[in-house]
Amino acid sequence: MAHDDAPDKEPTRRVTLSDVAADAGVSRATASLVLRGSPLVSDRTRAHVRASMAKLGYVYNRTAASLRAQRSHTVGLAVTDITNPFFAELAVGIETHLDEARYTVLLTNTAEKLDKQDRLLTTMQGYQIDGLLLCPARGTTLETLENLRRWGLPFVLITRYLPGSDVDYVGADNIAGAEMAVEHLVALGHRRIAFLGGPPDSSARHDRLTGYRNALARHSLTPDETLSVTSPVTREGGYAATQTLLDHDVPPTAALCYNDVVAFGAMLALQAAGLTPGHDVSIVGFDNIADSALWHPALTTASITPHQIAEEAVRLLLDRIDHPDDAAQQIILAPELIVRDSSGPPPEDAPAE
Repeated sequence: MAHDDAPDKEPTRRVTLSDVAADAGVSRATASLVLRGSPLVSDRTRAHVRASMAKLGYVYNRTAASLRAQRSHTVGLAVTDITNPFFAELAVGIETHLDEARYTVLLTNTAEKLDKQDRLLTTMQGYQIDGLLLCPARGTTLETLENLRRWGLPFVLITRYLPGSDVDYVGADNIAGAEMAVEHLVALGHRRIAFLGGPPDSSARHDRLTGYRNALARHSLTPDETLSVTSPVTREGGYAATQTLLDHDVPPTAALCYNDVVAFGAMLALQAAGLTPGHDVSIVGFDNIADSALWHPALTTASITPHQIAEEAVRLLLDRIDHPDDAAQQIILAPELIVRDSSGPPPEDAPAE
């Protein structure tokens, strides 16, 4: 039986963000920026605030925050082929940066199918996502982007753009990357250079092919259109396209590939034909995925690190969520040529252009 004079147990008060800010010696706004993973906060300040959170036992109340901000703290990510190592690395980078900002990712794979993309985007909207990172499937039209705008959904296109659209976009300078790759091959002495792989209606292929042609023109080399072969963006696609080139009356001595995965297939085809990549035929890829340095031979490639695209895309999307009426931004990342063993001078008996 309880006694009237028994002391009452003092209720435990929830630690607030203001408590954390006071302990860390910063403003509540700064503590909030740390919680959201904002790049506006210095590493030193971030460490102080995180230490205070741990010391005080601060627990982020996502439900209450979502109700206050009317946000789900969920972002959609739609890519075209998650089995492609480039997109796998990109997805991991995006998830990492969004997790730091306390966002959850809904990942979908459109498989380059427009009807599937439409269904997935509608489903994501039903989950009330706060924003969307989209690599548009082949054949995507401006109508899809207009639908996203009508929904009031902040979005950023990644790696592929749609001509004629004025929307947020993050990607690589594909023209410059292809130009530096071809310049490298020409400097080695190659004159008969192929462009290998990629879908014909891809904005990335269009730009990389433009860079390829620009570089050849600077050296008064006329592109041989029979050396420009499309293919699926797979090892199998690169393998088959390379077999086509090897059957050519005058095969190329070098090839710029649409991406690293196609380049892997090209090197496998060369080896199957008894040829050595980098000695008999030089191969250059595009992307610099992790496997490119470990391949045999190690792949020369135009580097557009997926993690760099991921970081910029997340930063731009979070900025768009906070400032929906700002002008659209296009972030074009400069590539870097990574020279490895798959490129070298042409064989001495190689035919002249």
